[in-house]
Formats: sequence, structure tokens, C-alpha cells
Amino acid sequence: MNEAAPVDAGQISGLSVRALIDLRADATPDAVFLADPVTGNTTSYRELRDRCAAVAARIAGHGIKPGQAVAYALTNGPASAISILGIMYGGYLATAINLVAGNDTISYVLSHSSTQLVLAQQQTQGLIATALETHHQPPLTVLVDDGFFDTCGDAADLPAPAHGDDGLLMYTSGTTGRPKGVVLRQSSVLAGGANSVLAHKLTPQDRALCVLPLYHINGLCVTIMAPLVSGGGVVIPPKFSVSTFWSTIRDHACTWFSVVPTQISYLLHDVENQTANPADIPGLRFGRSASAPLSPDVHEAFESKFGLPIIETMGLTETAAQILSNPLPPGERKIGSPGLAVGNDVMIADTRQQQVAAGVEGEVLVRGPNVMRVYLDNPEATAASLTEEGWLRTGDLGRMDEDGYVFITGRLKE
Repeated sequence: MNEAAPVDAGQISGLSVRALIDLRADATPDAVFLADPVTGNTTSYRELRDRCAAVAARIAGHGIKPGQAVAYALTNGPASAISILGIMYGGYLATAINLVAGNDTISYVLSHSSTQLVLAQQQTQGLIATALETHHQPPLTVLVDDGFFDTCGDAADLPAPAHGDDGLLMYTSGTTGRPKGVVLRQSSVLAGGANSVLAHKLTPQDRALCVLPLYHINGLCVTIMAPLVSGGGVVIPPKFSVSTFWSTIRDHACTWFSVVPTQISYLLHDVENQTANPADIPGLRFGRSASAPLSPDVHEAFESKFGLPIIETMGLTETAAQILSNPLPPGERKIGSPGLAVGNDVMIADTRQQQVAAGVEGEVLVRGPNVMRVYLDNPEATAASLTEEGWLRTGDLGRMDEDGYVFITGRLKE
């Protein structure tokens, strides 16, 4: 297990992704950050720094300037996590490509973001090539292959990104119209990770299982950034598998995982195909649910069957993931609520963005270092979502009880 001291949220506010990776590599160079359950290969914090520097230098070698958009079209795995962190390490704008969004949306994202270069894999390069067919000046596509992390120039020659520089561009999948590009500062990406560290009391001894795609905010900011902030580790299989889920946790000493309600339902109902029992994994502390409301019936059935607490949370792309979380046991968890504000402020407000009384329904507003800077090239949407006081209007309706727990009741609009 890792021995680094966790970095608290106050320290995170002054760090860039590069600065935090360098800090980890200097403090605990041999501690394992990434593990591949398929090959058994691991990546230490020293190796993480070296490979991120190689990624940054390779991007610079193609003439890309810091601040410009570099997209990633990558399936899950340690190489993908390193590539994404490497983009931010070099001061570029890591632009997520949702691999299942469809050709039209992928083409739009590559165009709207002014992507200069795309990092792809053998299994995704065809998808990108098809999306770029209508582009008059398509960006260069570079394959993340076995030699991609070999030293290629010196990242030290690149200007170090500041914590306030833009770090991540991730598009929301709205139900109508074009998706909006959420721009998050490097500090906001780390603040999102720090919120999970605070809520779940993560330490360097914790190791996460990452089964959510890294082109979604939950997978990236919760199960990659939170362990980076805490000095812990991450196990990243290529995909979610019911049959190997518990055995991977057991064999790689994972202490927690983050999933969505659909996956919780799969694990609950497909017990016959599972090769291990969570009751036989002594180090496993909790599971975490987000991205959609978790049915109280499913929640209670899962905990009853497996004897493992599921911590319900809530997050948004615009807030670098988590804004609310229930406490860990023995703290009070309220079934049906995504919990209390952790690491940011949450307010239930009326139509004038004024706080309402406990129990009264209103719009859920969020303010904190994890909140987005803007919607890319969309000043109207930005102005409609961010108030002058810095509150993000989520569009979610909810109420807050006298203990501070939020209950979501609906949407202002789809």
C-alpha cells in the first residue's frame, strides 16, 4: 500500500495537474498509482510523471501550443489514463470524445472544440477517421501504441501550466440541441477529485476500481483524480464485467469502487456469473453510486445481499463530478438522498436565486472551486447558468431538509 500523505483541499487549490503529479513522484516515487488487471502491469508515480512528460513532449513535437485542444478517443486502461493526464501535464486542453455519442456528435465536438490533435487507439481510429471525413482541415490523429510513452523531447522545455489554466473540455449530452462544451480549469478538475477524497475519507492506502469510461466526468474525476489527490491507486480494467467484478476487487486489493445504478442492478441480479463474493474481501470499504438516482429498493436489496454500504452521491459535468455525498458509516445515510454538500456550497433557491426554507422545493445551485469556468463559445448558455455571485444553476429541482440532506424532486426543464 502507498505511504504518501494525502493532499487536502486547501493545498489543491494552488496546484496544477502537473504540479500534483510532480509532487507525488518526488514524495513517493515507487508507490503504485495505476494497475492493469489484464496484464498485471503497474505504473508507479515516478513512471506516471515520466510518461506524462513524454506525452506532453510528443504533443509539442507536432507543433501544438499550450492551451490548444487535444482530444482523446480512448477506451479504458492505464495507457488511456496516462494519456489524458499527459495532455493536461503539458498545459493542453484535454478534450473528451464520447465513443458512443454517434458520428454526428463526435464530428461536431472535434470541430467546435478546434481540436488540433487527436489521441486514438487502433480500435478507435476508424471512428475518428469517419467523423473527420467532412472536415476541410482535419486535426492530426496520433496512435497511443506500445512506443507512445517512450521519451520524445523534454517536457521541461514546456511552460508549466498554472492551476487556473483550462485543463478539461467535456461535452454534456443534452436531450435537445447540440451538446455544450464544459470548460474546467486544472484547479477545478483537482477540486472535483478532492471532493471525493473528503467525502469518502480516502487515504494513500485506498485503491479504487475504475469501471466507468474516462470520457465521462464520473470515471475521470472520481476514480482517477481522487486517488491522485489522496496519493492512492487505481485498478483499470478495459470494461465493466459482472463476472469478474468482485474477483478483480479481491485479487487487486481494491478498497472502493464507483458505479452507476444500472451496474448496481446488474451486480444484484446476475449473481450466478460472479466468481467471488464481496463478503470474502476484507479490505473492501464501500461502493459509490452516482450519475442517476439510485432506487431505494435496489439500494436496500444490494446492501442486504452483499453486506456492503453503497454511498449515494450526485455530481455534474459542470462541477467536475461530485457535489453531494452521503457520509460513510457510521454517519447517517438517508436512502433516496444524494446526501450533503462536501467541498462546495449547495443552496436550494427560488426563481430569484434566493435561498428558500428547509423543506421547500427550489432549484439546486452550486458554488465552489470545482465549478466550470464557461460553456465553450456559448456566452448565452454561460450567462444563463452562472450567476454574478458565482452560483451554478443546475436545472435540478430539489429540497433540503433541516439536516442539510438534499432530495431531488425533478427538473426545471430538459
